[in-house]
Amino acid sequence: MIGLEQVYLVAGLCFAAFALLSARDGGNPRRWLNAAFWGLLALSMLAGDRLGDFGNGLLVLALVAIAALGLGRGSGGASVEERSAEAARHGNRLFLLALVIPLTALAGTLAFKHLPALVDAKQVTLVSLSLGVLLALGVGMVWLRPRTLAPLEDGRRLMDAVGWAAILPQMLASLGAVFALAGVGEVVGGLMSGVIPEGSLLAAVIAYGLGMALFTMVMGNAFAAFPVMTAAIGLPLLIHQYHGNPAVVAAIGMLAGFCGTLMTPMAANFNVVPAALLDLKDRNAVVKAQIGTALPLLVVNIALIWFLAF
Repeated sequence: MIGLEQVYLVAGLCFAAFALLSARDGGNPRRWLNAAFWGLLALSMLAGDRLGDFGNGLLVLALVAIAALGLGRGSGGASVEERSAEAARHGNRLFLLALVIPLTALAGTLAFKHLPALVDAKQVTLVSLSLGVLLALGVGMVWLRPRTLAPLEDGRRLMDAVGWAAILPQMLASLGAVFALAGVGEVVGGLMSGVIPEGSLLAAVIAYGLGMALFTMVMGNAFAAFPVMTAAIGLPLLIHQYHGNPAVVAAIGMLAGFCGTLMTPMAANFNVVPAALLDLKDRNAVVKAQIGTALPLLVVNIALIWFLAF
């Protein structure tokens, strides 16, 4: 049966390749730091379940230490001139490759639910997404005919440009799970009980939506905010007390959290990295440009919870 183990295997092999390519990159003065960083990330995906909690904890501390020392930008991959020539030659048809991934993910999510013996029913979306990436890679290799290592070299170049922020979502999601296990949600729920008027469904919905957005702004990731705010308000009030639809509360609550993602520099991989890659003078320029979209969307998401969940 195909499940998370196979998804982690593909991702781990990819990061292992990045580590090897970094180690042989003589143009990067910090190549050994880069190789160690991507190598440890590969180890966590390939053998994390066998390292145990203590081993994984040491691995995370090692990743933080290496990131603090600073990663370098790798050389190699296609030159700017080569990429420009290929873009001019193929034009907007290149976007067809990007569409292969979501189309495969959607088709696989719908189809694999009817094949429980083939794909783990709980992981159909991740498996389908991974298959979409592999399919897009195969189509690209046949269509564009690049050098064999070109996808890995350019992938490493992009990951080096993003740096440690590439694993920030994974770290913050893990932190959210730690907060949930530590009972932070119950503490927040106790504090909010003194603010939300007794018997007011509307106030509870607003508190949940705003709480998701604000906590996401602090944590930098809606996946970290979700277990805390759901334990604090979503489950005890919206679902248990007011009998809201769990799917609607959870799904649109996450969307409310993503509105917070648009408004915080803590979401470095979304908001700070693009500013750095584009060499913008104001590193908060992306956040400022998104606020006008995020606030109305937050209001709409709160309204959708109110109208659709109850």
